[in-house]
Amino acid sequence: MYEGIIAELIDELAKLPGVGPKSAQRIAFYIVQSKTYDPSRLGEILGEIRGSIRFCEVCGMISAQETCGLCSDPRRDDSVLCVVEEPKDVVAIERTREFRGRYHVLGGALSPIDGIGPDDLRIRELLGRLGSGVVKEVILATDPNLEGEATSSYLSRLLIQPGLTVSRLASGLPVGGDLEYADEITLSRAFAGRRNIDERR
Repeated sequence: MYEGIIAELIDELAKLPGVGPKSAQRIAFYIVQSKTYDPSRLGEILGEIRGSIRFCEVCGMISAQETCGLCSDPRRDDSVLCVVEEPKDVVAIERTREFRGRYHVLGGALSPIDGIGPDDLRIRELLGRLGSGVVKEVILATDPNLEGEATSSYLSRLLIQPGLTVSRLASGLPVGGDLEYADEITLSRAFAGRRNIDERR
């Protein structure tokens, strides 16, 4: 229906997660028609972002420094480690103000269909962090969907070792959903009601 540069803009916007064709069209026309919005700054940021953003060398969270603010915070509890799939999950959990331990971001979930296996995730780094013996509990906070459950199940078998408790977030999170869309109350209840993996068998 649309031609030229406007069609290209709509197509590019529609490739973003959570932006459908109609939303892409609305955003495109806002950019074109608005007299107050200057898209040049957005273009500059998008051009710089890949070169300036890095991942925390400790936990894997998006960070502007080698070590993120959460890993640098001395008030966090080193004995509890929460394992999540993506950086957005850390943000979702932090909103609850329930968790005061450390994080480990896997960088995804196991998905054989998509060709994502254990070697594609930050599992080796996770095992390295557990080697010191400081961590006493690992909370598996992967998404409550097929891939998240498969990842949790794989890790629960891998992490069996003396002196280490492995727990999974409790019910309250919708099956098939993503952590980033869960509200604070649901996430808080899930943390409060977590159980050891061995108790669920």
